[in-house]
Amino acid sequence: MRDILYLEDLKPGQRFKTASHPLSEDEIKAFARDYDPQVFHTDPEAAKHSFFGGLAASGWHTAAITMRLQVDSGPQLAGGMIGAKVELSWPRPTRPGDILHVESEILEVKPSRSKPDRGFATLKSQTLNQRGEVVQLQTSSLLVWRRKEG
Repeated sequence: MRDILYLEDLKPGQRFKTASHPLSEDEIKAFARDYDPQVFHTDPEAAKHSFFGGLAASGWHTAAITMRLQVDSGPQLAGGMIGAKVELSWPRPTRPGDILHVESEILEVKPSRSKPDRGFATLKSQTLNQRGEVVQLQTSSLLVWRRKEG
């Protein structure tokens, strides 16, 4: 079991690494059929003639896997991973057979001025494949609870 982390436990420079998730062609196509039904996500043959030059996972699929990895094996924040703001980019496609994991770093920790029971942590996360290539960059402002006094 992972320790629950409160705002007071977080420090800039603190790092976290998740477990991994292997990604299959069937999983890519199933997610895309439900949420992003474009041919470069659903049809391997048509994808060969697309910008991606082959089947690629939806960026939203990569983001969903990233979230699952963070929740299951990343920092266990008190009250959950509650996003206030996020910036996402996908510098390269995620492909069938990729094995993804997430490496994160706390960039900033700020107590709330108006609500003393909470604050915000800025978390920079890189989702990497098995070759160490970044497939997603994410910077999130997360609401994090403070320890109750007394």
